[in-house]
Amino acid sequence: MRMLDLYPAGTRLELGSVTFTAEDIIRFAEQFDPQPFHIDAEAAKDYVFGALCASGWHTCANWMKSFIGFIGREMARLKSEGIAPPKLGPSPGFSELQWLKPVYAGDTITFFMTPIDSRSVQGRNRYILNSAVSEGINQHGEPVLRFKSNLIEFFPDEETAV
Repeated sequence: MRMLDLYPAGTRLELGSVTFTAEDIIRFAEQFDPQPFHIDAEAAKDYVFGALCASGWHTCANWMKSFIGFIGREMARLKSEGIAPPKLGPSPGFSELQWLKPVYAGDTITFFMTPIDSRSVQGRNRYILNSAVSEGINQHGEPVLRFKSNLIEFFPDEETAV
């Protein structure tokens, strides 16, 4: 079964939710984005955000973790129903990344993906390129993250990689 058959264009898929703690924000930022407003709550008060907030990359990483969890659950569900799941490959990239609002300690972000397009691509091998709007919404219903994502799907009769 193809992704577009499972999730038609415009179908908003809820991937999962993550609550960002101060400890998680600092731990991620110390390793990957050590700016003062991500690693020091006191120093963050003097920056434009006014308080400790998550790195945008931390928010993106949690979108990806939620997506992988969602897809894993969906693939298991399809197999249990006797339906051949899509053969998903890597992402060739994303575009139009927007960090729309800071994610503060205590915020719960719910992540979504809405398929918008699916097209066949002829390269070394044929595959399908699925495009979607990906987003994160905080507990107040405010968008904090948005980007256009892409995902390769192999044709059911193709066994070779792209």
